[in-house]
Amino acid sequence: MGKRVFIIVLDSVGAGEAPDAAAYGDEGSNTLGTVSQHPAFHMPYAEALGLSSIRGTGMKKRSGIIPEGAYGKMQEASCGKDTTTGHWEIAGIISTRPLPVYPDGFPEDVIKTFEEKTGRKVICNRPYSGTEVIKDYGREHMKSGALIVYTSADSVFQIAAHEDIVPTEKLYEYCRIARQILTGEHNVGRVIARPFTGTWPDFVRTAGRHDFSVHPPKDTMLTYIQKAGMDVLSVGKIIDIFAGEGITEAQRTVSNRDGIEKLLAYMERDFTGLCFVNLVDFDMIYGHRNDIEGYAKALSEFDTFLPEIRGRMKEDDLLIITADHGCDPGTPSTDHSREYVPLLISGEHVRKNHDLGIRNTFADVAATVLHYLGVPGKLEGTSMWPEIEKKNGD
Repeated sequence: MGKRVFIIVLDSVGAGEAPDAAAYGDEGSNTLGTVSQHPAFHMPYAEALGLSSIRGTGMKKRSGIIPEGAYGKMQEASCGKDTTTGHWEIAGIISTRPLPVYPDGFPEDVIKTFEEKTGRKVICNRPYSGTEVIKDYGREHMKSGALIVYTSADSVFQIAAHEDIVPTEKLYEYCRIARQILTGEHNVGRVIARPFTGTWPDFVRTAGRHDFSVHPPKDTMLTYIQKAGMDVLSVGKIIDIFAGEGITEAQRTVSNRDGIEKLLAYMERDFTGLCFVNLVDFDMIYGHRNDIEGYAKALSEFDTFLPEIRGRMKEDDLLIITADHGCDPGTPSTDHSREYVPLLISGEHVRKNHDLGIRNTFADVAATVLHYLGVPGKLEGTSMWPEIEKKNGD
């Protein structure tokens, strides 16, 4: 068994407003700062890795903690604050042009073409909360069969449909049609299937969500690792974010706990390369619903798994914990926030108590991973490995 890298993305766990937060309407946002003040927040194992030692998060640091690895935070260099650009940057691509967003809904010609190709009318067509949109439009959808199309502050074209009206596989077909339509100036980051079930007013979204992403514009860390003959294992929506490119094996998830269990199972396998994990509940269930208590409990639950995750690491394993953007549940907005993201790196070969400070791009993660694995590739970012590698005497 060769070297293994495990990247865990705590979706939306921002670490304080970025210098350009005002340009995105996100002044004052601090996801970790907000959530860590709640009585339900308890992350002693993440603190031991350096979480509370990261400057500017608003977390209270307990005295006597000496971080077990390297810690710091990263500023996004890409334009935007969505899932796709955040993950692409972690994988080595800086997006200089933001993906298109639709604060007033999608243009009439896009909707008309979509209706013609699917044979179904569209209702809503404006930014909306995913839970509220099925409550407000679900009955009309079930009566008429029209598709609920909506968006958010992100670059997304979302289609919601009740499973009794539109079977999930049919909904996926409609999403593929939308993906073919949304090109050029309307090349949105993701087309998302949002199946739901139940009866009004208690409609419930199912685990059948599926993202149909735009393809990365060039090779990422994933494709370089795959081309080197190594494994790239995906857990959660990573495979969707990268449109399957560079991934050798994937497992989708229904919850954070499910994702962690699948990660733990992969840790028991002999492989060489990367295991890339996204835990989406922080963002999808708590951040977008401004549920501070739920967010705090979810982070605390994740923390309880860290001893087992660390316990399954082999001598040559590297663990990187970070995020893709913020989503401060304490602000009036329910959308993503332009924030720094935390960075924790640990392993037997990583220097203890090393402050990485502020990295000027998420892409430093990709450069570090390729360097550590010995994989050639041309990406944005600077490798942190020379700085964090344990030397004699450390």
